[in-house]
Amino acid sequence: MVAPSPREPRKFEDVVVSTEWLAQNLDSPKVRVIEVSVAPGVYERGHIPGAVNFVWTTDFVDTVSRNIIAPERFQELARAAGIDNDTTIVLYGDNNNWFAAWGAWVFRQYGAEDVRLLDGSRSKWEAENRELSTRAPTYPPGDFTVRQRSDLRVFLPDVLNVVRGEDNRVLVDIRSPDEFSGKIFAPEGFQELAVRAGHIPGAVNVPWKQALRDDGTFKSVEELRKLYADAGVDGSKPVITYCRIGERASHTWFVLSEILGYQAALYDGSWTEYGNSVGVPIANPAGTIWGVK
Repeated sequence: MVAPSPREPRKFEDVVVSTEWLAQNLDSPKVRVIEVSVAPGVYERGHIPGAVNFVWTTDFVDTVSRNIIAPERFQELARAAGIDNDTTIVLYGDNNNWFAAWGAWVFRQYGAEDVRLLDGSRSKWEAENRELSTRAPTYPPGDFTVRQRSDLRVFLPDVLNVVRGEDNRVLVDIRSPDEFSGKIFAPEGFQELAVRAGHIPGAVNVPWKQALRDDGTFKSVEELRKLYADAGVDGSKPVITYCRIGERASHTWFVLSEILGYQAALYDGSWTEYGNSVGVPIANPAGTIWGVK
């Protein structure tokens, strides 16, 4: 593990790129585009030209333990994608960049410095009828070297320290109000569940999608600062984001950490771990217990 390298807060355009910027820089040898989509076959049916496909379930996640991919394996994948230590990495995907943001979190955790998201995700690129390709590219091996950080991820004991008042970090639950209140266990159609509904005591609820405009692009920096400040999150205290399995929370982590420059970490165990853990307190305003009041 290494401590993070100090750096000045980055401008919005240095962490979020427009479709126009990306179209103009597709041929740059210093830019590598990564698609991280959820729906199978999306990349194969057509992707941004030159984009490399990273499958989140196998390329970012350990397939045996519930953990992110091992640093050695991640380094292999990054080098195979032609990524160097000074490469500008632009990620995009479906579902408003849920897992593209997850990928950005993994890249940053493993020491990549210049990691960006495509504003408006894959949807905006397609809506503008921009070019798509079905050819999977190949690149000369890169020299990316993992430098693992320890400040962007927290675990259950860290969260419990916050709940007990032994740590002054702020917990931000980015799920829907119905999930937060315990009215529902998870959005309809999702299979990863906890045996209890509700939220972590003391957490504030700012649903992830509130950071986006109707077209899926990010709101302005000023609007984002106000959105979270209205919930008591103003950057004066470190922040921990969580959701159900970590993917939506990585989107909010990106907003808080990369766009706003706050000290933020992701609890990727999220509610499926916390809500299934024995002996930990929860808040359940709806009083729902396996669907029975």
